[in-house]
Amino acid sequence: MIGERTAQRTFFAPPRDREPAELYRETVAGSATASRTAFALEPHARISTNTYFGRFPASHWQRWTDVPRVTLRVRARGSGMLFLMASDSLGRERTVDSARVHSAESEYAELTAELNRFADGGGLWMEAATENRRLRIDDVRWLVPGPGRGHGAVVAMCTHNRPEECVATLRTLAADQECLDALDAVFVVDQGSDPAPVERAGLGGKLRYVRQPNLGGAGGFARGLSEAMTEGRRPHVVLMDDDIVLEPETVLRLIAFAELTVAPAIVGSQMLQLLHPHRLQVAAEYADLPRLRAGRPVPGAFQDVDLREHKLDLHVDGEYNAWWTCLVPPEVVESIGLPMPMFFQWDDIEYGLRARAAGHPSITLAGAGVWHADFWWKDWDDWPRYFSVRNGLIVAALHGDFQGTAAFLAGELARYLVSMRYALAATLILAIEDFLRGPDVLSDGGAQAVAAVRKLRLEHPETQLRPVSSVASTRTVRSGPEPSRPGLVMAKRIAWHLLGKSHGEAAVSARDSEWWHVALFDRAVVTDPSQEGVKIRQRDRALARKLATEGAKVLLRFRKEAEQAADQYRAALPHMTTKDSWAQHFNKS
Repeated sequence: MIGERTAQRTFFAPPRDREPAELYRETVAGSATASRTAFALEPHARISTNTYFGRFPASHWQRWTDVPRVTLRVRARGSGMLFLMASDSLGRERTVDSARVHSAESEYAELTAELNRFADGGGLWMEAATENRRLRIDDVRWLVPGPGRGHGAVVAMCTHNRPEECVATLRTLAADQECLDALDAVFVVDQGSDPAPVERAGLGGKLRYVRQPNLGGAGGFARGLSEAMTEGRRPHVVLMDDDIVLEPETVLRLIAFAELTVAPAIVGSQMLQLLHPHRLQVAAEYADLPRLRAGRPVPGAFQDVDLREHKLDLHVDGEYNAWWTCLVPPEVVESIGLPMPMFFQWDDIEYGLRARAAGHPSITLAGAGVWHADFWWKDWDDWPRYFSVRNGLIVAALHGDFQGTAAFLAGELARYLVSMRYALAATLILAIEDFLRGPDVLSDGGAQAVAAVRKLRLEHPETQLRPVSSVASTRTVRSGPEPSRPGLVMAKRIAWHLLGKSHGEAAVSARDSEWWHVALFDRAVVTDPSQEGVKIRQRDRALARKLATEGAKVLLRFRKEAEQAADQYRAALPHMTTKDSWAQHFNKS
């Protein structure tokens, strides 16, 4: 068909052996063998690609494009049956088309599905079955009509002192020749003191390597967007973290989909958990702005599920896409400019919300995924928490409101203090104070804030990670259930602290380290979420009183001054997101 283009390829194995093949194919019956690109079925066998990477996200294509149909094209040799299968939003299966193949030489078979019965959800996939003879299939493609926008595409990767991870990701990209051919360039923005040897990645003449001061993820991706949109170029820009495990097919799926959406839209990938590679982090996200909570699953969206057991049939749309791998079309950059200079965290959320307000939705494309470090195994009590609070407040100022935020922050402060997380309480106070300073706090791109919060946290010994063996003799005390009346429990714990009561010393596992449990002890040896060691929290009533007083003062200021600060951020936004404004940060040495 004239004007057909590949929307997606079907592979039967991951790009490396550590990720589960069950995300690509399933042997339903009999015996079969697979490589990444081909599948061979013995007699009386059946295979299916009703898997995470094997499905075609029909609902997304019906909802966001005007593509009328999709054609599954399969190269086959031998004898057997091919089936084009479909599901609906409830996961109920049906056969859409079928074809019998019988040839001693390789030949192509085509099966077609109309994209007209997937409004609320559902996907498409291939199944193949044999009777008395073998069947080999390869070069499986999903073809759609339409020329697309013709923008071309580039990858923009931000890296900081992860040379091995950066090069490994780039090599995975370079190893897929079709993916590399689809890219005009690969920009690597290196902000580290340990330069990444990107020339070893095999990108050839497509590599564009830029070094600049450490401006965080926001600065790295802003530079990538800025570089990509110079010299008259208007490509799709696929933003990409350096420490992911990349499925290069995801890059092509994002580009093909973005080329054919009815209106220009940010198109993002989903995150699969690196340590548990069969698990999905969240299907589509929103941010609870008043409570500064990012990564919340939208209604109906799966979170932390085993993708070998759950199919993404229900259509869900997020408010924004995280930037582990995410495509930004040129129309969005031309419409709203570059990210806010927030250094780290919430920059992708702010950008997605700003784009949505300008008429450019964010679409999280099912079946487009990369593996990224598990959030569950990261310690919340670390220096990035400063940026999570400060930047969350900035985004709430720009795109939401503060209804209930002061009460939420007060609750957070109380929970930190009773559970002996004094560094975290001090970090929270500093973040609120810096938010109230207004847009000037962002004037240096973030370097001063990083230094200040790290220095602050060094003053608190409970931030130090210690070997488990150094405190192995401490008795472990398990937590009871979550309290049904947390306010009453908080009052009791505060009273205990004021009266000097406690249950002494205990070791507490990461899963039991809720505030209501840790608050029972004078000294708690708490397992770090990374499982690499423990942190020791020691009761200090004088420090707790000091931080409580400082926190009360800054929260009173927040109630009085937050709206004024919000006005200042809104007024500064148009200037702070221009290429000229960002150029001042890029050129600092």
